[in-house]
Amino acid sequence: MCKIAYKCCYLYFFSLHVVADDCVDPLISNLYASSFLASSRSNFLYSANFAKLYGSSGWSPSPRDRQPWLQIDLLRKYRLVAIATQGTFNSYDWVTKYTLLYGDRPDSWTPYIMRGGNSTMPGNWNYYQVKRNVFHYAFTAKHVRLLPLAWNTENGGKIGVRLELFGCPYGNNGCDSQDLQPPDDKGVKSRTLSDHFALNFKTLEQDGLLLHSEGVQGDIFTLELKKGRLYLHISLGKSCLFIYTTLTVGSLLDNLHWHYVTIKRYGRQVNFTVDAHSVTGYCSGDFTHLDLDKQLYVGGVIEPNMPHLPSTPNFRGCLENVFINDVNIIDKTKREESDIRIPRKMHFTCRDILLKPMTFAGPNNYLQVPGFFRRPKMFVKFKFRSWDYTGLLMFTRFADDLGALELGLSEGQINVTIFQPGKKKIQFAAGYRLNDGYWHTVDLAARDNLLTLTIDEEEASPLRITNPFTIRTGDRYFFGGQTSLNRFHGCMQHIFIDNEQLDIDIILQRQWGRYAELLLGTCGITDRCSPNPCEHEGRCIQSWDDFICICENTGYKGEVCHMSVYKESCEAYRLSGKYWSGNYTIDPDLSGPLKPFEVYCKMKSYKAWTVIMHDRADGTKVSGSTIERPYIGDVNYWNASWDEVSALANTSVYCEQWIDYSCYKSRLLNTAGGRPFGYWIGRNNESHYYWGGTFREVQKCGCAINQTCVDPRFQCNCDADYRQWYSDKGYLDFRDHLPVRRVVVGDTNRTGSEAQFTVGPLRCHGDRNIWNTVSFTKPTYITFPTFNPGGSADISFHFKTYRANCAFLESSDDHLRNFIRVELNTTHNLLFIFMVGDGILNVTHRSPVPLNDNEWHFVQAELNVKVARIKVDWQPWTINVFNPLYSTLKQMPFLGCLRGLRLNGVPYDLEGKVNEEQGIRRNCSGQCVNATIPCRNSGQCIEGYASYWCDCNNTAFDGFYCHKDIGAYFEVGSWLKYNILKKPITDEAAWANWIDPHYDNFSLGYNDTADDIEFSFSTVHTPAVLLYISSFIPTLFLFCFNPTGSVDLRYKLGLITHKYELTRRNLADGFPHYINITRHNRTIKTQVSSFYLEDARFDSPKSVFLGRVMEVGDIDYEIQKHNGPGFIGCISGVRYNVYAPLKAYFRPNVTDPPVTTQGIVTESICGAFPPVLGYVPWEADPWFTTIVSGSFVRISDSQIFAIVLFTYLFIYSTFM
Repeated sequence: MCKIAYKCCYLYFFSLHVVADDCVDPLISNLYASSFLASSRSNFLYSANFAKLYGSSGWSPSPRDRQPWLQIDLLRKYRLVAIATQGTFNSYDWVTKYTLLYGDRPDSWTPYIMRGGNSTMPGNWNYYQVKRNVFHYAFTAKHVRLLPLAWNTENGGKIGVRLELFGCPYGNNGCDSQDLQPPDDKGVKSRTLSDHFALNFKTLEQDGLLLHSEGVQGDIFTLELKKGRLYLHISLGKSCLFIYTTLTVGSLLDNLHWHYVTIKRYGRQVNFTVDAHSVTGYCSGDFTHLDLDKQLYVGGVIEPNMPHLPSTPNFRGCLENVFINDVNIIDKTKREESDIRIPRKMHFTCRDILLKPMTFAGPNNYLQVPGFFRRPKMFVKFKFRSWDYTGLLMFTRFADDLGALELGLSEGQINVTIFQPGKKKIQFAAGYRLNDGYWHTVDLAARDNLLTLTIDEEEASPLRITNPFTIRTGDRYFFGGQTSLNRFHGCMQHIFIDNEQLDIDIILQRQWGRYAELLLGTCGITDRCSPNPCEHEGRCIQSWDDFICICENTGYKGEVCHMSVYKESCEAYRLSGKYWSGNYTIDPDLSGPLKPFEVYCKMKSYKAWTVIMHDRADGTKVSGSTIERPYIGDVNYWNASWDEVSALANTSVYCEQWIDYSCYKSRLLNTAGGRPFGYWIGRNNESHYYWGGTFREVQKCGCAINQTCVDPRFQCNCDADYRQWYSDKGYLDFRDHLPVRRVVVGDTNRTGSEAQFTVGPLRCHGDRNIWNTVSFTKPTYITFPTFNPGGSADISFHFKTYRANCAFLESSDDHLRNFIRVELNTTHNLLFIFMVGDGILNVTHRSPVPLNDNEWHFVQAELNVKVARIKVDWQPWTINVFNPLYSTLKQMPFLGCLRGLRLNGVPYDLEGKVNEEQGIRRNCSGQCVNATIPCRNSGQCIEGYASYWCDCNNTAFDGFYCHKDIGAYFEVGSWLKYNILKKPITDEAAWANWIDPHYDNFSLGYNDTADDIEFSFSTVHTPAVLLYISSFIPTLFLFCFNPTGSVDLRYKLGLITHKYELTRRNLADGFPHYINITRHNRTIKTQVSSFYLEDARFDSPKSVFLGRVMEVGDIDYEIQKHNGPGFIGCISGVRYNVYAPLKAYFRPNVTDPPVTTQGIVTESICGAFPPVLGYVPWEADPWFTTIVSGSFVRISDSQIFAIVLFTYLFIYSTFM
């Protein structure tokens, strides 16, 4: 058998057909006017001969032309590789979409099909820029026709074309194929390690033998055409069983157009290419040479008694450029060399058959042709091919109002319906699966009371209907449309009406008939299911213009069965909220080629274990094995192949597997340097000579590490070779060697020797890919090998950043003709941009929440031949919003964190690209973690990755590092009041907040169960009130000076006021002192002690007073005693929870700050306590440096060149 891998079925980056670099000659610029032909012209100045690239005019058809076309006669055959187009010079006339037809004759055409089965090529977007389309496979043609499909209509625009074709001359040696037999090379057999076969063919037959040869040792080489597909059978010889490899490629090759075949073999690898499609096969067996006899048949076999002769008939059609290992067979045949045998005369020109097919491809297509009026007999015959299940084939009305006859396609059958006035219609069906894309012949003959329908000329079994009806032929026949039945989409040819073959050209030229949305001279059918675009064994079903993939029971979903429906690991299930243990289906490579499989997930709160069982868990007894002929025990894992189990181990963080060898006079590893009797084989088929419970590659057992071996002279219990049962066992836990694939036992053939081994289930946890994280702290990039996705591409990753626009990743081919990119365009817009031969397109996902919030977001993007889509987090997919990209915004480099990057299910090792010098760090760590100068005074560090800044909003400080004190000097009688709430919290609101603080986003606006108060001060005056916090209910905080200079704290949360002496020292000494009080529920903590309160809540805080209490209403006697004449001195850095009264007064960020003052309150830092971490040097203070330079610059650690250290004398206050 042969393992087949399809290459580049549709997309995107690398063409399989390699064309010589010098095959890019311009072919139209030197042609004369006689080589140009068009369906019409708008006037003489826009004739067809002006349609040359960069010309001063261009071709423009008549506005009345319903089916315009432009045709070029190249005068000889060329190999074409590209086309370039422009609009009409200096106008609004250009074509935006078109179809290209080519052929050897001007009346027989082949449409150029792009990747994905689409024949529509992208055109221009203005008149002057050149749009170049490179063909994904080169083809040969003498004539080329361009059919405009869409054009610019703004500002009165119409069709306008200038074009150029690029290629090189094509030489051909051809013949009408008969049977020929080339070289026997004087009887010497052909024995080759590599081969190269090439030929071109065209035919109308579905079946035919192209090449065949055999060898006496069972070698076979056969190339045959079956049902319009090419099959290659190859065998490199047989040892005991005859096995040959079969590769198949191509479809609908019986269309009488040239097809190009290349077969390359090296050893057991075979590459088989037809036109643009290619497959690779790997031949089974041990042989690498192809040994053939002296006879190689081209076009058929003339000896009927060959042992492996296929049943396919000989080829009928045209062959050219037949090369076998650089030998030109056609040329040798022309020269009638002696080693060529020709059974009959050959023609060395290809005699074309004029078919004149037509394509019904539009939503309103039809063909009307004349008939012979009032004849008593009707004869209609034609050929058709289609993929559609339903569609009108033919319709005609009888003369004298006798009714009508309808011939339609329904569910793959031919339905005949006869309508008669006043009578029930007559219906019957014939045929089966006639919508298979092949040519089918329909032959209908009718007269009064008799109708005969023959399908595919099977005259032995025609369908006969003898119902009573009357036939009188009408004067018109409609094909493809004009009734209530669905329009027919497909091809027709060889139409006969009343035994007369219709010449469509003459009928239309003489205006005997009419048509709409019809392509003449070509059959534009395309097999969209060959190669199969559905991945993971999805089933492809197609119609004329589309296909669908049936993904049922595949484990995958999406338009082409690309995306896995399962998670990649048990860890991924745990992170998604699956917390219960049980059987789960996982897919370690997601959209990759490996199939999903079932495992047991043992869920823990902090990790998930993945357990895979196998057939060796119950123990295996071994006897009779030797070191030369050991017993090899394969470990077959349940529900999973070896590759799938290995993929699981490879993506896990940790794996372990128990292994146990029980022995009775049976040695295991022998001595440390000797040849081991037993060992195990793990990943990559590598043998390992260490046992469970020890370190890797030390050739020891666990007892040697624990020093518990039964005989200390040996490294394993079993190596002691005692006549007693012992065992060596333990866990294997080096993940890169697991799982265990085989166990080898080689010492059980001696008398009494016996052994038994047991292998435990594979147990793994974690997912290396989910947490594979790097952070970008400088404008830099990571490079990986070019992403070559094939038919589909999917991208997934997590990111966090603060930047509003940046590019996450991009992949392109070497010529930048195809690329994909994911970028953040604005704070809310995520773009999936790509160019795959149809211009630059993008899908824009508009998020309702900002994506640059420095939180983790999960991005998924997918691109296939049908759709492109992208999503973020829980938000729905944005699908198929294809828009041209007009972006003038310069993308900034990405600064932030990336993790879990996967392309087509393949995880990319981001951590393997860590480079601190380039700004790529392991894990998600930016400048905040390693900041040289951290944010001070509880300021929050905002990560910029390349830089950082400090958020001082919830502090009482200012400055870049929140290091600048904001303080005030209070003169006699001055005070400051900061209003927290204007009215008390209602009981209902307080109760609701107590029940659920997060319900309906309701918040009290403060924390009533915790307090954090800090400030510093200096004064020489006592007594005084330092800080007073009032409430709408009788609760309070009070810091006051006693006449002795000591400081008291008064707390009242319930009915009782508590007084705590913070220190007995005299703090009214003129030096700065710092106070910090924290409360959590009923516990108050200072720097030296803790206090316990009877209540845990401080309800409805009202105001904060500094310097003096000016509360309205009754004031506590103790407050009155300390309240006058008020505080005289300095207070700095005042903060109550998130409220900073002095900062709100001196640095207001609202137009009407809730602050009231009286007297003289002057900004001053005379009460500032010296910082414990030292002062920030002016060189490192961006606020200072920007004042000097006159501009703001965000400073990063890399920009701080020096830090000057100073020593300060601090005066500490010890609270006794």
